This record gives sequence, structure tokens and C-alpha cells, in this order.
Amino acid sequence: MRPIILGIFAAFFFAFTFVLNRGMELEGGSWIWSASLRFIIMAPLLFMIVWARGNAGRVFQEIKKAPYAWFIWSTVGFGLFYAPLCFAAAFGPGWLIAGTWQITIISGSLMAPLFYETVQTQAGPVQIRGKIPYKGLMMSLIILAGVALMQLEHAAQLSFQDMLYCVVPVIIASFAYPLGNRKMMEVCAGRLDAYQRVLGMTIASLPFWLILSLYGVMTAGPPGGGQVIQSGLVAVFSGICATVLFFAATDMVKGDMPKLAAVEATQSFEVLFAAAGEVWILSSPLPGAVSSAGIALVIIGMVLNSYVSNKKEAVKNEVLKA
Repeated sequence: MRPIILGIFAAFFFAFTFVLNRGMELEGGSWIWSASLRFIIMAPLLFMIVWARGNAGRVFQEIKKAPYAWFIWSTVGFGLFYAPLCFAAAFGPGWLIAGTWQITIISGSLMAPLFYETVQTQAGPVQIRGKIPYKGLMMSLIILAGVALMQLEHAAQLSFQDMLYCVVPVIIASFAYPLGNRKMMEVCAGRLDAYQRVLGMTIASLPFWLILSLYGVMTAGPPGGGQVIQSGLVAVFSGICATVLFFAATDMVKGDMPKLAAVEATQSFEVLFAAAGEVWILSSPLPGAVSSAGIALVIIGMVLNSYVSNKKEAVKNEVLKA
């Protein structure tokens, strides 16, 4: 249960992304700066944390071993994840972005065959290709049904173009984030902890963010002071707190695709936290009856997903003992 709890805490801090990004957009800030400033600010903050823990040098040693893999998968996991999310915030409210983002629950499960999981046998550990966790996937569909209900009463207020610009970038992000995260777990092979891995991916993705910043200067001008401050808050809450918690949770279950999918499913709580944040910070209306029913489905789906994952692990352990 510990990875699930860490995942829920990560979802709480990730929710700040959707609320603050929408707030910056409503104040006239460019999505380009909302995206790039988060990681530019994150880099020195994370470095100081890892340096204070006495293991910053190991990060650069690992990057030096496989610089191209670090650059590619960090750009996928951070760049192609966060830039589309910020772009989508320019065309829809935070609740819609957070709701659509839950597609990552399905995305992570569908990518299982692209990776190998470690299975302990009498002859020792064996690497086998991951399988789509269909039972867990069914629980994830319950979560998505709840998300759909939550958004149902709001979706009619948006134009088709705004809906398209919200949905398509978030779908791209939903595949990029788990793909980049899992690939970097393979590259690191347990040699780095969550703080080190987040720092390494942030540093390796900086070329992408610096190029995007240059584009921002040419097209939107420099960012305002308010956007810099709010981007700094996103960097701390979402970029550092949420990402480190989530990566720590996924590290605990690496090699076990059903449990990994269950941890990734905890991000469905972002919808609940984002909705509450919009009510509190942006004075959005309270969820109606339909949305409340969706919230209930999300919680039920989360509980069932965790139950199926833990039950399968218990059965696997009994088989191995026999």
C-alpha cells in the first residue's frame, strides 16, 4: 500500500499544475513560459537538494554513460509531457485538462508489452516481456468512466476547436510521461534514487526547454513577474514534490507491471484535487450531482485497482513459494 499512498500524495501536488497553469493563462501569460520556466527553475533547486544529500556527482556519471538515452527519454518524459499540458491549458479549464490527463491510466497499461518485468524462479530471476494487465485495465476503465461523468456537465460549454486543442495535446502527454519514466528506470537500473533521477532528467531535458524559451522570447516576449512566481510554485509543488514522490512510488514496484499500472492509476486523484483547487483558488462552481457521481466512481475504481494488483501479487508469491 505504501506505493499507492505515495502516488496519492504525488497526485495532490501534481494538481497544482492544472490550477496554477490555468490561472496564469487567465492572467494573460504564455503557455510557453508556463512550461519552460518550471524546469529552468527546477534545475538549480533540485541540484542543491541532491548536492546537500551528497550524491550529485553520481548523476553526472550516469548521464555521461548514456548521454543520448538520457537526452531522448528525458525530453520525451518531461518535454513531450509538460509542454502539451501547458498548451492545452490555453484552450480549456483546469478540470478538463486534469480529467483528460487520466487517459495516462490506460496509456501506461497499454505500453506494458514494450517492457520486461523480472520474475523470480527456482533458477533465479528471469526477464519476461510484460503483459497488458487486463483486470487492472478494467478497473482503470471504471476510473475513466467516473472522470467522463465529472466532465459531462461542463463539456457542452466549450467549442469543438477548444475541445480538440485540449484533448489531443493531453493524449500525447499521457503516453509520453509513463514512456519516458519507464525508459529512464531501465537506463538507471536502480543505480539512482528518485531525487537523482529527477535531477538527471531535468538537466538532460534543459536543451528542449532553452530552445522553447528562445521561441517564447521571439513570439510572446519575456514573462511577467507574476508568471515567474507562479511557475516557481509549480516547480516546487509539482516539479519537485510531486515528481519525486511519484518516481519513488514507481521505483518501489518497478518490474511488476500490474503494480506499476496501479501506482500510475493513483494520478486519477488529480481530478479531485484540481476541482477542489479551482473552487478554492479560482472561485469555480462546486461540482454538481453528475460530477459527484463521477468522483464516487473514481474512488471506487482506485480501490478496486489496488485490490486487483495486490491480489495478483499475493497469488504470484504463493506460486513461487510452492
